[in-house]
Amino acid sequence: MTPYWPSLLGGMLIGLSATMLLLLNGRVAGISGILGRLAQGAQIPTNAAFVIGLILGPLFYRLLAGNWPDVTITASLPVIALAGLLVGFGTRMGSGCTSGHGIVGLARLSPRSIAAVLTFLSAGVTTVTLMRLVSP
Repeated sequence: MTPYWPSLLGGMLIGLSATMLLLLNGRVAGISGILGRLAQGAQIPTNAAFVIGLILGPLFYRLLAGNWPDVTITASLPVIALAGLLVGFGTRMGSGCTSGHGIVGLARLSPRSIAAVLTFLSAGVTTVTLMRLVSP
């Protein structure tokens, strides 16, 4: 399997699922919103199906590719936990997550999503640049 096929197929499946959720249910496929509604007990079948699909995705990848995707995490558990909390805080502050704003919001030409995507991409580029300057 060429190195680009899994990413291309994954991106197509994300786009398809986001489109189906929007067209069939009128909901934006933002993971933070889906998890939030699921935790509140709202729209359980739809939200649970989406989360179960996220969990089963790697299992289907293994079934098709014959191995697990290569993932290397070099950060410590406290750093990962802090990063998760910061992402959660940013998601609440930005009224949505990268998937909701970046996939569906941009496709809908939402001004709020365009501003959010520009903000988190700029923050990401700045963070990587600063980390490369600071790290030996």
